[in-house]
Amino acid sequence: MGTIEIPLFPLRTVLFPDGHLPLRIFEQRYLSMVRECARNDSCFGVCLIVEGEEAIAPVRTAGIGTLANIVDWYTLEDGLLGVSAQGADRFRVEHTRRQDDGLMLASVHLLPEPPASVLPESFSVLGQVLARFLDKLGPDYAPVTAELLDDATWVGYRLSELLPLSAIEKQNLLELNDPFERLQDLLDILPRYQSA
Repeated sequence: MGTIEIPLFPLRTVLFPDGHLPLRIFEQRYLSMVRECARNDSCFGVCLIVEGEEAIAPVRTAGIGTLANIVDWYTLEDGLLGVSAQGADRFRVEHTRRQDDGLMLASVHLLPEPPASVLPESFSVLGQVLARFLDKLGPDYAPVTAELLDDATWVGYRLSELLPLSAIEKQNLLELNDPFERLQDLLDILPRYQSA
């Protein structure tokens, strides 16, 4: 896969492929970015902020992020722009630069996903936990099919997204290329959420 240039939206959260990301847009650079993405039916990149405070100075982001597609926009109660975005492909940041308005642009290399794999029996408990999570969530994750709950990559991404993990833990799970390694890490993490 080749290198493309995209606008980056550094955040203190991690977006996973097929994940849901609600955003509250108020800075002019991001309003312009959303307008351009909507006009051109293009995407932007979401990367975790690993150092710095964006409102004060440039930040350092994680080297792996996720493309985001705008799926809806609306006016929030406070009059600001609300955007619903959905995660697409993962990418590796090759190079960044800043526009005059402060918007970060990145040359990124899209990362291939492994072929679809059936959730192995040894990880079936993760599919069951995820099914219970999804029953409690709204329409952002509907419709969830039996095929999705049996897809090793999809189950790993959804649990990584929905479990109350630290941002760095989520980033580490995003960066894994092997869905079975991600599932094993999640299986190792799961006991911390079991009641005593």
